[in-house]
Amino acid sequence: MLKVKKVSGLEKRWLVNNVSIMIALAVLCVAAVTVSLTLYYYSNLRSGLKAKAETTTDFFSNYISQSYNEYYQSCIKFAQTFEGKNTLELQFISTNGKLVASSYGQWAGESPQTSDIDDAVSTQRIAVFQGKNPSTGERIMAVSSPMIYTNGEVIGVLRYVTSMKLVDRQVLLIAIVSIAAGLIFIAFMLFISSFFIRSILEPVSQITATAKRIAAGSYGVQIPKRFDDEIGELADTINDMSVKISQSEKMQSEFISSVSHELRTPLTAITGWGETLLASENLEPETRRGMLIMLREAKRLTGMVEELLEFTRMQDGRFTLNVETADILAEFEDTIFMYGSRLKQEGIALEYEATDEEIPEIPCDVARMRQVFLNILDNAAKHGGEGKRIVATIHHEGKAVVVRIRDFGPGIPEEELPHVKMKFYKGSSKARGSGIGLAVCEEIVTMHGGTLTLENAEGGGTLVTISIPSGEE
Repeated sequence: MLKVKKVSGLEKRWLVNNVSIMIALAVLCVAAVTVSLTLYYYSNLRSGLKAKAETTTDFFSNYISQSYNEYYQSCIKFAQTFEGKNTLELQFISTNGKLVASSYGQWAGESPQTSDIDDAVSTQRIAVFQGKNPSTGERIMAVSSPMIYTNGEVIGVLRYVTSMKLVDRQVLLIAIVSIAAGLIFIAFMLFISSFFIRSILEPVSQITATAKRIAAGSYGVQIPKRFDDEIGELADTINDMSVKISQSEKMQSEFISSVSHELRTPLTAITGWGETLLASENLEPETRRGMLIMLREAKRLTGMVEELLEFTRMQDGRFTLNVETADILAEFEDTIFMYGSRLKQEGIALEYEATDEEIPEIPCDVARMRQVFLNILDNAAKHGGEGKRIVATIHHEGKAVVVRIRDFGPGIPEEELPHVKMKFYKGSSKARGSGIGLAVCEEIVTMHGGTLTLENAEGGGTLVTISIPSGEE
């Protein structure tokens, strides 16, 4: 099936604003040329017939002094010897409209019924008729010249008649040639315009594609500069922006990495000494309670630091996988069991819907996949914990192992869904966290060749789907 190219954007605006004007001008020019040449041909024909009628009338003025009978005989004789009978018909008509003589024969045709005869008689001036012959329907041009007797009385009309067929054919030919020339001009302009608009659209499309790559995180990528004009200037600006963003990202990553490493040492000390102090039996209840809070917060900070370190590794390309064939079902169930106990203490039920189907072993980084499962479960507890329920499933679907984790909380606002996996994005959530957990999870899943999607589940809550290729052929 033939695909129709959709015209939009700059190309559409160019066609509407420029090419359409060129087409309109071409149409006007074709119409003007056709009308002008048509009027020229008709005017020349009319002027020629009027001059010929006037000359012939002047010639016959010598016979006006004769008797009517002699005069009519002279008309008949002149009509019979008329030399232009192949292209013109010469007629002599009486004042009452009767055909007296014709160059086509004395009684050729019916008496004409066109308006030029009466006009010539009434005004005593040459009159012209252009239109259809009432008796034959043929387009004609007729010129009638009054023949005036010596006493000033009109005694007849000398009339030249010619068919418009040849002239109309010539006019039609001119119109066809003009239209053809106009179409050639329009085609030429469209051809030239296509090169011009392509010279704009191609670099703009390239700039757009590169800008999208930069927006997606490919900082530092450059646009080849082809022109020293406004488009080239735009390319330079975006290239400069890309470099500066790349430098800023590098500085940010280095800063986060440095701070994270610096935080690990005191946090390790705090956690170690906290656990040591808790082992003492001489602590007051209030002191013990405070120590437990301190240890919990220290562990939370340690988790955030680990996330930040993972993020910096991901940014500078040190984020790698240690892939081996593993029982993903066992790893998932262990994670559910371990995390379920913790959630139970917080009053959240983690329901695991076990499957009877066989889940194949898959090539993966076990530690990284556990990290993904734990992070998704932790998010479900933090953001959907008010629903007091989380459901987890695992299935073998096609050539992939699919894990689904659903909470029953308020869900994610629709306008925030496209952004929730972006680094440092927290949206309207009031839950504590760095905002990079999902970005790290998606990186891990993507490196496994899988997909991670978030959507609002029917009936409320958020559904997270993790699909990992099973490695089956």
